[in-house]
Amino acid sequence: MLQVKQAKLTLEDGTVFEGKSFGSEKPVAGEVVFYTAMTGYPESLTDPSYTGQILVSTYPMIGNYGVPFGEIHEGIHKFFESHKVHISGLIIADYSFEFSHWNAEKSLSDWLKEYEVPGIFDVDTRALTKILREKGSMLGKIEFGDEVIDFYDPNMENLVARVSCTQREVYGNEGPRVVLVDCGVKNNIIRCLRKRGATVIRVPWDYDFSVEDYDGVFISNGPGDPAMCIETVQNIRKIIDEEKPVMGICLGNQLLARAAGADTYKLKYGHRSHNQPVLLHGTDKCYISSQNHGYAVATETLPADWEPLFTNVNDETNEGIRHKTKPFFSTQFHPEASSGPTDTEFLFDDFIQSIKVYKQSVNK
Repeated sequence: MLQVKQAKLTLEDGTVFEGKSFGSEKPVAGEVVFYTAMTGYPESLTDPSYTGQILVSTYPMIGNYGVPFGEIHEGIHKFFESHKVHISGLIIADYSFEFSHWNAEKSLSDWLKEYEVPGIFDVDTRALTKILREKGSMLGKIEFGDEVIDFYDPNMENLVARVSCTQREVYGNEGPRVVLVDCGVKNNIIRCLRKRGATVIRVPWDYDFSVEDYDGVFISNGPGDPAMCIETVQNIRKIIDEEKPVMGICLGNQLLARAAGADTYKLKYGHRSHNQPVLLHGTDKCYISSQNHGYAVATETLPADWEPLFTNVNDETNEGIRHKTKPFFSTQFHPEASSGPTDTEFLFDDFIQSIKVYKQSVNK
């Protein structure tokens, strides 16, 4: 008979959920958040934006298709969004100890143990999610036996500095040159840019990219509070007086907004799902998007020369901004998906096209 160790999740309000371990048995603390995606846990768990967070899956059955092979293509993992598991812990209702998939190499349990990430199953995740929806995301800790650890608030730390690359890296050697400011970039952003023929120059979050020879700037997603990324915002401000195209995703949306002079704030429980509807500003076009963020742009603080690009249909929060006259825009959601819907991947085409238009204008 399968033997599993007892574990517990304790929230900062004192609520305790008992469960059983299927991952590492190392106690951890972090911010407890929920996500509603039904599939795609290999991509989600390797998304650097989840750094410092204990993830609660609202979909009950997890683990049934295992974990894919760690194949590398053009210097990045083919099936993961980074080189490691970034979540602090995983909370689920029902774990599938048997897995089956053509591309599966190992079980979710073995994968979590490999990266010393605890996982708990047999938890009432519906009740837990209700608490998080009503009270908001809160601190929590996973403990085993008599072990006791302190709570930890990841939002008080510069998480971007933890997950960004440490040196300049280049992918490709043809087409438009795009500086990618790595604040915790997902691999599929690099794939989407490379698929469109761009040379991607990946630089650390605090790198002064204004000295680079580039045709456009891309500001990536990432974890934590955008107010922590002071150096990134300062570097963005150096280039928004120019005309070279700029695109941002998720944290990149917030950093571009702060560079423009707008404010950001923390959402009650964030958006983490594959089914967030976003409305294109000034139209009746609605797209379904993949999202993973806990902060948002305060639309009413945007300067006069900026405007919202997308708005969340559920709660009317900002989902993107654009400059009214210059080729600068960003989205709060993930056009590259991975995992999730690819309804808005055309925005990468728009970005590359804006670079071509810019280069034609300067070469006249």
